[in-house]
Amino acid sequence: MKKIQIYTVIILAVFQVSCKENKNNNSTQKEMNQETTTDSAPNFLENKNFEAVIDNKNTELYWIENNGLKAAFTNYGGRLVGLWLADKNGKLTDVVVGMNSVTGFQKSTEPYFGATIGRVGNRIAKGKFTLEGKEYNVPLNNGENALHGGKKGFQDVVWNAEKTDEHTLVFTYTSPDMEQGFPGNLQVKVTYTITSDKTLKMEYEATTDKTTIVNLTNHAFFNLNGEGSGSILNHELQLFANKYTPVDAGLIPTGKLENVAQTPFDFLEKHAIGERIEANNEQLKFGKGYDHNYVLTGNSKDGMNHAANITGDQSGISMDIYTAEPGIQFYSGNFMQGKNTFKSGAKDDFRTAFALETQHFPDAPNQPNFPTITLKPGKKYQTVSYYQFSIRK
Repeated sequence: MKKIQIYTVIILAVFQVSCKENKNNNSTQKEMNQETTTDSAPNFLENKNFEAVIDNKNTELYWIENNGLKAAFTNYGGRLVGLWLADKNGKLTDVVVGMNSVTGFQKSTEPYFGATIGRVGNRIAKGKFTLEGKEYNVPLNNGENALHGGKKGFQDVVWNAEKTDEHTLVFTYTSPDMEQGFPGNLQVKVTYTITSDKTLKMEYEATTDKTTIVNLTNHAFFNLNGEGSGSILNHELQLFANKYTPVDAGLIPTGKLENVAQTPFDFLEKHAIGERIEANNEQLKFGKGYDHNYVLTGNSKDGMNHAANITGDQSGISMDIYTAEPGIQFYSGNFMQGKNTFKSGAKDDFRTAFALETQHFPDAPNQPNFPTITLKPGKKYQTVSYYQFSIRK
């Protein structure tokens, strides 16, 4: 009888230990699953899908991160592929739209998703400009005009890439003399850094051996509610600009600087993007919405223009843009047509992403009253822009 009691006590003790271990294991596994879910949310991007050979150069996928902000890039086009941070509810949210492979970017009917843009961002009227008495021609790729550097701009070249630490990625590229009609061998360096205050910092440098023109930017398409979350028309936008550069029907600036006051272009106070986008306004009709350069007022932070603030209405994710540039192009996704599939599986439907591109003004070489984009030998092109993220609850 005593033996039976002893065996019973032993069995109960083993059972209790086993249950406790199972409970602990289940709890640990649950924690591991939660960690995996959070950490691996961007990991549907597979390295192998970005490994290709283009123009005899290898392409790859690169990651940088800092303090809860994580970015994916590819050296094909020097592209920002995605950008992740937690929204007001703690949900990891991808605020930059893009493709899940190099092939996806190559085949996209929109060639500029996330790309580093050059040599000259925005439009050049009829693809013509004159330097030191000589006329140059850039291949036309936007009606009768040249856009973002011609038919094969920097979005279609393979950059050299070096990840210098967990927070920093450096792209370099040598654009040979007369590439896309631009004179001079141009040495370009673009450094993307994520800082501890949830800022994506973009630093641009260039030198040339002949007088040329340069206007570099990044063409990230944002949706602060997350890629595939729908329209951006309820995003709240503020632009620190009291003037803009009106355009003709081909979206080439007229050369004038117009006041935004009492027009749908006035974002000095916050407005939803869609609030006035369908207004009976010739400029909006020309752009099929907003596709215009804003003249920054010079609201300064650390010597840089505070260009914009924009907040996702669903996510609470807010983005402030600071730049050394005199202008910013606001594009409201007017030519998105649902022809391409993003990495989330969503289509690039009409106005489901926007762009805010820091820049010198469009068609600057042909507009004597605009700030110059001429770069001479012995001088360095140098500019910087910050995209800083925070949460509005």
